[in-house]
Amino acid sequence: MGKVLIIGAGGVSRVATKKCAMNSEVFSEITLASRTKSKCDQIAEEIKADLGVSIQTASVDADSVEELVKLIEEQKPDVVLNVALPYQDLTIMDACVKTKVHYVDTANYEHPDTAKFEYKEQWARDSKFKEAGIMALLGSGFDPGVTNVYCAYAQQNLFDEIEYIDILDCNAGDHGYPFATNFNPEINLREVSSNGRYWENGKWIETKPMEIMMKWDYPEVGVKDSYLLYHEEMESLVQNIKGLKRIRFFMTFGQSYLTHMKCLENVGMLRIDEVEVNGVKVVPIQLLKELLPDPASLGPRTVGHTNIGCVITGKKDGKAKKVYIYNVCDHQECYRETGAQAVSYTTGVPAMIGTKMVMEGKWSGKGVFNMENFDAKPFMEELNVQGLPWKILEMDPEETFEVSN
Repeated sequence: MGKVLIIGAGGVSRVATKKCAMNSEVFSEITLASRTKSKCDQIAEEIKADLGVSIQTASVDADSVEELVKLIEEQKPDVVLNVALPYQDLTIMDACVKTKVHYVDTANYEHPDTAKFEYKEQWARDSKFKEAGIMALLGSGFDPGVTNVYCAYAQQNLFDEIEYIDILDCNAGDHGYPFATNFNPEINLREVSSNGRYWENGKWIETKPMEIMMKWDYPEVGVKDSYLLYHEEMESLVQNIKGLKRIRFFMTFGQSYLTHMKCLENVGMLRIDEVEVNGVKVVPIQLLKELLPDPASLGPRTVGHTNIGCVITGKKDGKAKKVYIYNVCDHQECYRETGAQAVSYTTGVPAMIGTKMVMEGKWSGKGVFNMENFDAKPFMEELNVQGLPWKILEMDPEETFEVSN
């Protein structure tokens, strides 16, 4: 049907590219590009061996609009899927505007020198995308991404009014290392060590890192310590879910992870500014990234499950209503299918689905959009087909899976 240009060659890219190849009736041509072409070549070889599908590879510096424009003009894709670093969102978006090609990503823009997560600079490009006659689909991962679609599905089909949303992200996988992160260490540690935030009664409330914790009994996983963080999907959901009174985001962490992270923070290894070492300027968190295991290498050794979902409370036909919409993923099943663990899988599959929605014209428009701006049903249907089946658990409005500390 059309051609996709995928930028980035990490664990998420491995999944997204393989899933595009599995849907070759939609993605009839695939080009995979990264700064390190050898990583692209390795993924291409795996796809050829496993699926019999040939894809093209290329080298590009995603920090350079000029290089990106040149590559896009050479490849002439219908859609660009950005699974590179969040620091590179703006350059790739600008290249898409210049070449008038649709854009999809999985995470909001982050400035390399500021640990701040917001859509402000991407939303500011709305008029440019409108003028170019193209669309940008932001945050087509799991959270953000699928969680936005869960909320949209609930608003469009299950509720007359939504009042409370708790987004819950549990990774109960075990990789066997004393300390490792399940996605880019620099991004992960910046996110987790930042202040938390949640939205209630029309305003944002800031918390200290890991200040608020609850124990939650995750279906098919069990009880896990869950900590309140800020996460970018809340920023758009507070604008698009009508009648909302409160939205929070929780993620699970084990005590070993938190102890390691606090120690690293205390000795300055999470700093994002430069320090001088023997006449050489080094950013500590970037050095730490090089020392930690590559998240893309965790697939063969990670066992256990993820459980990511939304607990949504509101009203239907004048009566109180509460549902839990969630997905459970098995790390080893994900690895057998795509060569990546479940954290990469749960981001890479929705990245492909969002791109598929744009490619097929099921989601269309001119400008910059978030996932909840569209009809949720076709995306929800694809989740069941593409490997991320969801469940809806009807709950008593007074029921909770929170366990007393």
